[in-house]
Amino acid sequence: MGRFRLRPRARAAAVVSAAILAGTALGPAAPAGAAPAPTTAAVVQSAAGSSLRFVDIPGDGGTKLAANIITPTGGAPGTRYPVVVLPTSWAMPQIEYVVPARQLAERGYVVIGYNSRGFWQSGGEIETAGPPDIADASRVIDWALANTPADPARIGMAGVSYGAGISLLASAFDPRIKAVVAMSGWADLIESIYAGRTEHAQAAALLGGAGFLTGRPSAELTEILKNFLSGNLAKEPEMLAWGAKRSPVTHLDRINANAPAIMLGNAWGDSLFPPDQYADFFGRLTGPKRLEFRPGDHATAEAGGLLGLPNDVWADSTRWLDHHLRGIDNGIDREPAVQLKSRTGGGYEGYPNWPAAANSTRTLALTDSRRILTGIDSGADGGTIFLSSILDQFLKAPPTASIPLLPRAFAAVWQSDRYSTPTRVRGTTKLHTTITASHESGTIFAYLYDVGPLGIGKLVTHAPYTFHAKTPGTPFPISLDLTATSYDVPAGHSLAAVIDTVDPLYLEHNPLSSQLTFTSPQYDPSTLTIPIRN
Repeated sequence: MGRFRLRPRARAAAVVSAAILAGTALGPAAPAGAAPAPTTAAVVQSAAGSSLRFVDIPGDGGTKLAANIITPTGGAPGTRYPVVVLPTSWAMPQIEYVVPARQLAERGYVVIGYNSRGFWQSGGEIETAGPPDIADASRVIDWALANTPADPARIGMAGVSYGAGISLLASAFDPRIKAVVAMSGWADLIESIYAGRTEHAQAAALLGGAGFLTGRPSAELTEILKNFLSGNLAKEPEMLAWGAKRSPVTHLDRINANAPAIMLGNAWGDSLFPPDQYADFFGRLTGPKRLEFRPGDHATAEAGGLLGLPNDVWADSTRWLDHHLRGIDNGIDREPAVQLKSRTGGGYEGYPNWPAAANSTRTLALTDSRRILTGIDSGADGGTIFLSSILDQFLKAPPTASIPLLPRAFAAVWQSDRYSTPTRVRGTTKLHTTITASHESGTIFAYLYDVGPLGIGKLVTHAPYTFHAKTPGTPFPISLDLTATSYDVPAGHSLAAVIDTVDPLYLEHNPLSSQLTFTSPQYDPSTLTIPIRN
């Protein structure tokens, strides 16, 4: 046990990923003591229907939060408006939401967008949605009620990514919040970046790199990232506790007791916060709720709305807020609560709940034994963070692999016959198999491919899995959920299950010269179970 190495390829990929995100940053972070933003007296921009001001709001412990306030204009004296609070995304400046905030204000909302603590011109350090961030949200609401025409009975929060996570967490601790829209966020931070007990190296490196470029990470965050990216198992309990505190699912009872109306939106290919953890969380919410999944990667589905372009995510978010904060009967409460859009095209499909998306299963039997060597990339992998899912979103071009050419010494492969009818995958594919390992620790990556007549496989879904403290030479069963998806496999194609031991998206824990054997005992057959919609 102890520390495991990050192979050169994975290490390079993590560094490149961080550099990619760094290139999108708008510049270095302003230090905590930088010149303050304009005061509340300065109206920097106005237009018919709303006005914009930049302010400094005292957050938890008096920490400065750089914010902008957009208020409706022209109302009768004494008019009170619903308020929407928008914490910024990770590494984004306070102007992130100015365009959609203006649109909301002109519909009759007071809108406050603020820089999360530790980033850009806000003070403090990056607490990664810790208790100070949750308290900040309540302090912003306090300030809005004291300094704007905000209605205390109609308070909402919304945000993308980091802002989504903070909004959900705040709704657990502030019962004044009546509606939440959480776009591309997380419900379970550990399940997002440590699913299958495997470190999502590119995702963590990207977030860490962006935090150092645009903000001031706390000592706690710096230590967590160091231990996470080095695969330091001795620190695993600390990391799990750190993530649980920052996960809305940990505070689910409080959220359900407060009963805010919650809309969750995410992309099938989200590289940071895969959709499964949102789907599980959605199923356990007891208040008004809505779940939307679309093609894309982290925050790409809603990005156009930040620029004022027509956008399904922001349109539905506005309808959700209008209904639950303004009392508008726009029908959103009567629509199916789950709205899915397939990666392979077509319109939205509505379902009453998440399990209803699939009404049957297709099983691929993983018969016969397969033995593979670890530590060599077979050519099957989950792609490159952001790039692969964006190509899939806009060009319908997911990562591919030539299934017949995958080296069987390094990849276990099982393939179905060709199907005569389309296979509409909807939901979470489940792998069950028995492993015999030559060492006590190891990592596998499981993939499901849509294989065309020429043997080229398009990635449908995948997932990592890491085991520790197993007895070498002794078989043990595993069950693994692959990332949920919506994908239509054409008639005449087959499905292939592939397992190998290296993927540049993740760290792996395979000792040198180790071997893994996959078997299918009669008393416990190995299968890949695919949820489908007939």
